[in-house]
Amino acid sequence: MPRARSIRPTLRPDHELSILTTRTESVRTSHPAAGAWQQAMKTAVRDPIQLCQLLDLPTQYESGAAAAARQFPVFAPLEFIRRMQPGDPQDPLLRQVLPLAAELQQVSGFSQDAVQDAAATVGPGLIHKYAGRALMVTTGVCAAHCRYCFRRHFPYAELPSRDNAWQALVTSIQEDESIEEVILSGGDPLTIDDARLEELVTRLSEIKHVRRLRVHTRLPVLIPQRVTAALVAWLRGTRLVPVVVVHINHPAEIDDAVSDALARLVDAGIPTLNQAVLLRGVNDNEEALVDLCRMLADRRVLPYYLHQLDRVEGAAHFEVPVRAGLQLIDRLRARLPGYAVPRYVQEVPGDASKRVLA
Repeated sequence: MPRARSIRPTLRPDHELSILTTRTESVRTSHPAAGAWQQAMKTAVRDPIQLCQLLDLPTQYESGAAAAARQFPVFAPLEFIRRMQPGDPQDPLLRQVLPLAAELQQVSGFSQDAVQDAAATVGPGLIHKYAGRALMVTTGVCAAHCRYCFRRHFPYAELPSRDNAWQALVTSIQEDESIEEVILSGGDPLTIDDARLEELVTRLSEIKHVRRLRVHTRLPVLIPQRVTAALVAWLRGTRLVPVVVVHINHPAEIDDAVSDALARLVDAGIPTLNQAVLLRGVNDNEEALVDLCRMLADRRVLPYYLHQLDRVEGAAHFEVPVRAGLQLIDRLRARLPGYAVPRYVQEVPGDASKRVLA
């Protein structure tokens, strides 16, 4: 079970805030008073030194954090930081967002496009790897900059303006009758306001051969107040079958607010799945994974995938050997019902689907 968290960090009054994004409109709200989740985005920590100081880390971490953040900036919402244990540099939540000097090391076999998104891109912001499914890169904005992110080097700045991009993507999907499921990804699509998302989903629903809409997001976990009545309304507001895939790596990520956000999705009849990444120093132990899967099952969220780390440049220090992952899955099967054991998978460029390791 997750540990009790007592930290209540606050920003200095003189701290200048700016949304770290390639497009400022990505966090613009459609009404004058920003909602709670937009405010959480605005107050997120984006200074590596401040992150270290908020968590009372030894000063030796500050130089490495500052150096690594120059290549891949820090972005961590206070809602997530409050679940971390002050004074513990090995806290499994902190490790996911804390820049380390290890990110600067060049490691053989790790590249900037580990899953070969570029080769599968059929148009700006549209990726088509697997039969029947197309992925839309809707934005470059996330609610946290996870240090192991396989798209940490993605050329988001090259995406066209939002209106031109979305119209071109919708047209491309309309012209390909093999596509029956559209995946909204990014970045994180839920950093976009509900009015714009509703407009996009309405357009997609008008394409006869599209049947399902999948949303990949960390917002219900990092900033749980994002799961609003408006969000549920547009997810359920068309003929498309909605599926939400969240990303939770460790049981300490699930507090009461996250549980409530997940319940709002499930209670609305939206299938909700979880995908985790096997990460050294975060969840590469039996107890963490067993607790995570139990907590997900108790919240009616299906433990869907446990991903082998994508070998993206800057994330080698997170890699767990496949043989260790296989042993962990064996232990999960011995302790959990079958529906609570995720499939252990690896993305292998060129394969027709995720490669199932166990």
